[in-house]
Amino acid sequence: MRRSPTCDTSQGGIHVAAYSSRGLAGLGDSDILTAVCRNLAVGVIVCDTEGRFVFFSPEAERILGVGAVHTGSAGWSAAYGCYGPDMATPYPAEELPLARAMRGEEAPHELIFIRNPQRPAGLWIDASGTPLRDSTGALCGAVVLLSDVSLPENVLRNQAAVEAFPAPVRDPGDPFEGRHDLVSERFVRLRTMYEQLARAVDQTGDSILITDSRGIIEYVNPAFEKITGYSAAEALGRKPSMLKSGQHDAAFYRDLWGKLASGDPFQGTIVNRKKSGELFWSEQTITPIKDQAGATTHFVSVLKDMTARRKQQEHEFHMALAREVQQRYYQATASLAGFDIAAAAYPANETGGDYFDFIPQPDGSLYIVSADIAGHGFGSAFVMAEVRASLRAYATMEPDIASLLNRLNRSLAATLGGNQFVTMFLGRIDPRERSLEYASAGHESGYVLRHSGDIGVVLSSTAPPLGIFPDQQYDPGPAVPLERGDTIVLLTDGITESMDADDAMFGTEGALDFIRCQRHAAAGELVQGLYRAARAFAGCAPQMDDIMSVICKVE
Repeated sequence: MRRSPTCDTSQGGIHVAAYSSRGLAGLGDSDILTAVCRNLAVGVIVCDTEGRFVFFSPEAERILGVGAVHTGSAGWSAAYGCYGPDMATPYPAEELPLARAMRGEEAPHELIFIRNPQRPAGLWIDASGTPLRDSTGALCGAVVLLSDVSLPENVLRNQAAVEAFPAPVRDPGDPFEGRHDLVSERFVRLRTMYEQLARAVDQTGDSILITDSRGIIEYVNPAFEKITGYSAAEALGRKPSMLKSGQHDAAFYRDLWGKLASGDPFQGTIVNRKKSGELFWSEQTITPIKDQAGATTHFVSVLKDMTARRKQQEHEFHMALAREVQQRYYQATASLAGFDIAAAAYPANETGGDYFDFIPQPDGSLYIVSADIAGHGFGSAFVMAEVRASLRAYATMEPDIASLLNRLNRSLAATLGGNQFVTMFLGRIDPRERSLEYASAGHESGYVLRHSGDIGVVLSSTAPPLGIFPDQQYDPGPAVPLERGDTIVLLTDGITESMDADDAMFGTEGALDFIRCQRHAAAGELVQGLYRAARAFAGCAPQMDDIMSVICKVE
């Protein structure tokens, strides 16, 4: 009767006695079991629940090429060279059949590729793991059975050979009757693995091409056709140099072929050219494929199109540069005797189009600038830089607001070319006269609130935006007298047009009501509070435009 190994529960482990040369007479069940296991045509390995080997049959050592290595289950995969279906990815140690059986799982017929120093060519094994339990049903160890199911050379690489392999002829007198089904099953499973690998190569999004040792293309996958624009029919029989862009010098290709000639893979970034002539960036790996004698028979190239990622990196670089420029301008502060002045800007995107500035004048007056550059992003940030630099330069040359804006407008009309424009409020505060002179080029209306909170003056637009009409004249309105307790409020439409989920707008009144309620607060607190109030009104709605304000309180 067939017997199973038993657990010695008094010792907490598996009791498997060593086989001696005395024969079977007088031996116990465990001795008989050991003798049988040592002479089976399949490999047998037994371990306890801690992963310690208590039995390792000679056939198991012959198949694996390595005997018992006491690393614990976590080290089995590396110690014996266990790999998955691609023959390259290490088999997870915790998924090995013996490790699974240690956890109480049945693990029947797992195909594993073995390659180690003793088995350099590699072989396929069938491994089945079974948990061992004592008489109470408690898990006390595990056993794995190993069979060498290696196939004739190159069957895995040649689907035709798999399909043409003849079915075994059954012989009624065959002492191995019944094992043919097992072998046939292995072929079916190996063929399935081949087909899965073939589908993976065909369906991957990366371009794959295979050449012979002379560099003649023998295979391209569909991704190659999609990325390069060359069909398989156009590529086969040619060399990969068909993709040369001319962007790399001879030294680059000498280094590439030097690596391949020495048997090492090449990895690098290459600029290639599509059939259309369009250049594209690719991360490319070229690997020599060698036969058992070590001779290179083929080259496999895997190409990942990095053009979109590279453009994204360039965009991120430009945006970072634009942010740096912009944030530098947002640090502008003003100090003017008898006035409390502050400004703050909160871009909707990584960079915005709103900006403010304060330009002190030799006579003690102060220019206050609130501007909005049409658009967002890198281009707007650099238009902002140009506007700021020009305005500051011209402010030292021109005697008044009118001539300053007229000159700036002519400059912008020439450089922007009608593709962009700039709205701007330019005010000049005279601390001695306590007055405000201003001109507004299409900018959002500003306000002078009296101490009572009432609107004393609306600072409306006086002319079109800058950069559209080169001959436009920008004349300021009459000077606005300022009194102690007055508050000059300059806004951009990012505040007034902040909308909630129901499309209701915060509006000018919402902004002015906030300032009225907080009119005793400092200017710095007001500009920050305005932003928070507008965002609180919007609720969960995203910020759609830049939010900026300039507050000047007369003390």
